[in-house]
Amino acid sequence: MLAHLDDLLGTARVVRLPMRSRFRGITEREAVLFEGPEGWTEFSPFIEYADDEAAAWLHAAIDFGWRAQPTPVRHEIAVNATVPAVAADAVPAVLDRYPGARTAKIKVAEPGQTLADDVARVRAVRDRLGPEGRVRVDANALWNVDEAEHAIHALAPFDLEYVEQPCATIDELAEIRERTGYMGIPIAADESVRKASDPLAVARAGAADLLVVKAQPLGGVHAALRIVAEAGLPVVVSSALETSVGIAMGAALAATIPVLDFDCGLGTVAMFEEDVAESPLVPVDGVIRVERPDVSATQLDRLAAPDDRRDWWLDRVRRCYRLVERATAL
Repeated sequence: MLAHLDDLLGTARVVRLPMRSRFRGITEREAVLFEGPEGWTEFSPFIEYADDEAAAWLHAAIDFGWRAQPTPVRHEIAVNATVPAVAADAVPAVLDRYPGARTAKIKVAEPGQTLADDVARVRAVRDRLGPEGRVRVDANALWNVDEAEHAIHALAPFDLEYVEQPCATIDELAEIRERTGYMGIPIAADESVRKASDPLAVARAGAADLLVVKAQPLGGVHAALRIVAEAGLPVVVSSALETSVGIAMGAALAATIPVLDFDCGLGTVAMFEEDVAESPLVPVDGVIRVERPDVSATQLDRLAAPDDRRDWWLDRVRRCYRLVERATAL
């Protein structure tokens, strides 16, 4: 059953978390937290997302706060370090925030930067992790096919685990996968799953070797599990740059996937200066716990968004709720 809108608004807390480094073009991350019968839950679609896309995130929040979650098969999740598009000499300080992590995901194709910047950053990560470390890169769909092919060749000497969303469309992913297949570097799909009207289309097209799945954009843990089962491809569970509450949702998803061969992108609380939890879900010895964190009333007050932003988010909750209500009535 769908939670009542009054129950959401009655417990809603809008927070703003400062970030250690610019990421996705932002230095602060806003989110709405609700407290449901199952515990705290989160609604945090990015600002630029339209309501029809953001509604899936609200459905996920309701699912996690008002519905019992599947039984986990593991109680800790190995996570990767996330390296923003920083200068190469800043890489060691970033990796220090992820103690014990054996894998790093590196942002590349940052607007205003060059492929030489990417190469230097990836080289710095490889040097720090050593030959046994796992290095993956994420272009966030910002290359065309020719650019992607050139970049993958330039980055291949660093023994890439995979390249995430090198291009925007499914056809482009299929083409770059064919062009670079002889190199043995897998292609992962992220935006082609979480932002697609049909999240299974990329798998049916044979355009990716693995999928990056995120609980909030896919409508919650239960919905994401169905997509994983139908896709039949290996998956990486990743975050959408959430507080510890949203990370707990992602961890609940990762904990219930039968086979999880890749370290997950769920260590991103380390990217914030502060968090809402009493004990934030940051990596310890390369893993995070599968648990619902206790939310700190003090931190909710400290991190409260300004009144105008609170009102903006609560209006967004109301609009998205109407879309969720309509969809669940069908």
